[in-house]
Amino acid sequence: MARVTALQAHGEGLGAKRLGEYRGATAAACFSDPQQELRAMRAACGVYDLGYRAKISLTGDDRIRWLNGMVTNNIRDLAAGSGVYAFLLNPQGHILGDLYAYNRGESITVDTDVSQVEKILATFDHYIIMDDVEVTNLAEHLTAIGLAGPSARTVLRSIGLEIAEVPPLQLHDVQCECDCGCVQCTIVRGEDTPEESFEIWLAPAQVRALWDAAVKADATPVGFEALEMRRVLAGIPQYGVDIRERDLPQETGQDRALNFNKGCYIGQEIVERIRSRGAVHRGFAGFLLEGTASIAGGTKIRSGDKDVGEITSTTAVGTSGGEKSVALGYIRPEFIVPGRQVQIGDAKGTVISFPFDEHSQTSEPALGQRRA
Repeated sequence: MARVTALQAHGEGLGAKRLGEYRGATAAACFSDPQQELRAMRAACGVYDLGYRAKISLTGDDRIRWLNGMVTNNIRDLAAGSGVYAFLLNPQGHILGDLYAYNRGESITVDTDVSQVEKILATFDHYIIMDDVEVTNLAEHLTAIGLAGPSARTVLRSIGLEIAEVPPLQLHDVQCECDCGCVQCTIVRGEDTPEESFEIWLAPAQVRALWDAAVKADATPVGFEALEMRRVLAGIPQYGVDIRERDLPQETGQDRALNFNKGCYIGQEIVERIRSRGAVHRGFAGFLLEGTASIAGGTKIRSGDKDVGEITSTTAVGTSGGEKSVALGYIRPEFIVPGRQVQIGDAKGTVISFPFDEHSQTSEPALGQRRA
């Protein structure tokens, strides 16, 4: 059975309508209607459990040099208080996991899904040989909740928390002035999807009080079903669903995870070879399906009588023309043109750009850009 999140463990009276497993943890699937919860994040502010995320601390004099040689992004030049998104690869260039790495000054905090922790810890352990690096799983010491929406900053201020106007993936340690009883929190400016979002890292014992304070400040409780809708509509691939170990970095469309000037790292030779050739055989894209067709992961995408790709994720969304389905998947590069028609199972599909907005589809490449 999946580990229960810290919030759910303190969740008596939390009001969840349904529970389920999400990214390796048991959490609230919904509190009311997922479509309403999604609308709250788009129009006002939603508060959600981030206990499905896990934190790993790296300390020791070699931590920066060592992690820089492990992942695809630049850790060496990462300023204190800043973070980056990166892949962990095997020597063949295939993706073992994804993570965020934050420079905390005297340490590095690695943030990833609970479902990936054991693999990432095992990979780290395998490659620490004579290096002065100590790895600590912070699962018992840190959890998080999230806020997203145009009024997210207002909710933060209402509960006594402030963060400056900073770029995404910047973090600040702050003293709480709310009634949650926590001595200190860390606020992280999230990657907008497209709403502004924040993560609040804190001790598990205080998470329920902070949640209650956010709800009292008019944040709408949001479960992971609405978070999944938001993720798919933003074109954000999830590791283990849209990004698999067989995938290569450039196929995922997540160029923000790659740095080509940082020096050597595991799997770099393959990544550089792909770049020098200037092309991949498939790319990550989004699709709008007519109606609410139930499309399972692995469903083939066809053009004429040929298979040209496959679906990895789907969600339903309300549009002015009724409810439709939005899907994510991989397709041959020449088909990644918004408006291109394809066949997905028994449904007709159209290639779209992200984030999805039925009124503002453009001719830009329909590639995924971020992770929720």
